Amino acid sequence: QVRLDESGGGSVQAGGSLRLSCVASGFTFDYYCAGWFRQFPGKEPQGVATISAFGTMQQYVDPVKGRFTISRDNTAKTLTLEMNDLKPEDTAMYYCAVDKGSCRLAPDFEHWGQGIQVTVYY
Repeated sequence: QVRLDESGGGSVQAGGSLRLSCVASGFTFDYYCAGWFRQFPGKEPQGVATISAFGTMQQYVDPVKGRFTISRDNTAKTLTLEMNDLKPEDTAMYYCAVDKGSCRLAPDFEHWGQGIQVTVYY
């Protein structure tokens, strides 16, 4: 059974940092592209960052470039998102997801975690 378990969310003051982690189980993690997505209230999920199966390629949505870093440890089956210089507009539900296909920033990944809330306040 595919499982993706996120942790590390919470509330932080603007300018602060958070690290999101996602532990994968039930499948061969290093066969899959992995990504982080976020969903604002009343909106569809949008891509934040993706990383290829062996970590050689990363993509970021423009608003987070230079502030967020995606990484993965295939041995530990873990996906990480380091978020620095957080802004109130980063407030959203964040989801970890994996897909065997393309590593685009589109929210059409095959498997998703339950999501974790990130709140950034002034």
